[in-house]
Amino acid sequence: MADLNIIQIVLILVVALFAGFESVLDIFQLHQPIITVSLIGAITGNFTEGLILGGSLQLIVLGWMNIGAAQAPDAAIAGVVSAILVLVKGATNSEGIAIAIPLAIAGQVLTIFVRTIAVGLGHYADRQAEDGNIRGVEMANIAGLFLQGLRIAIPAGLVLAVPAETVTNAINLIPDWITGGLAVGGGMIVAVGYAMVINMMASKTTWPFFFIGFALAAVTELNLIAMGIIGLALAFIYVQIAPEFNQGSGGGGGGGSVDDQLDEILEDY
Repeated sequence: MADLNIIQIVLILVVALFAGFESVLDIFQLHQPIITVSLIGAITGNFTEGLILGGSLQLIVLGWMNIGAAQAPDAAIAGVVSAILVLVKGATNSEGIAIAIPLAIAGQVLTIFVRTIAVGLGHYADRQAEDGNIRGVEMANIAGLFLQGLRIAIPAGLVLAVPAETVTNAINLIPDWITGGLAVGGGMIVAVGYAMVINMMASKTTWPFFFIGFALAAVTELNLIAMGIIGLALAFIYVQIAPEFNQGSGGGGGGGSVDDQLDEILEDY
């Protein structure tokens, strides 16, 4: 449990605000738990603990995404509030992970409410555009963005304001069968998240790499760094031998087109 000064509190609220921004912008992925929780961990002096908690939560939210009008559970509020409960208020990692799921569902309702309000801002922006008021259009967009930021920052501030003893007592009142069930459910969601990601990537050209990685992880003691190096090497080998990446190279073994493709891939990242 950490005693925070005013600077740390402000920084945590800034992280919460930007997590709300990124939940609709999706530019720097600051709303992902692996980032928000790690940042809050760094602010509170618990970076390692924050990274572990953030990584655990990231596995749960891996497959969450908005599809059409369907709104996914809110990963931003789950990560920020869980980080505050664990890194500031003294809850355990398992308690933070278990609480994250109902938090995400509550955040799902809250973001739908904020997006409903933003519809009015969209109509206001339309009227300003018809009048040629570009500044009015900009302000409508900025207001909508700040509503999304406050959607995370206000709950974070409320949790920060609650005494640690109150939070601990409230968590202790939750029956073990509920927290245990939520923890088991969170573990199942991890598997579902991976399955959703694999389902999106599945093709006859990518399945062999999945099975190679699964076999290597199961029968060897390779760590994640080694697995990443092997995966990167396999990707480069695939680019060099795949026909779709070698069109126009001629039959003489020239590698110009392959080099160009590799350069384009590296530039993208």
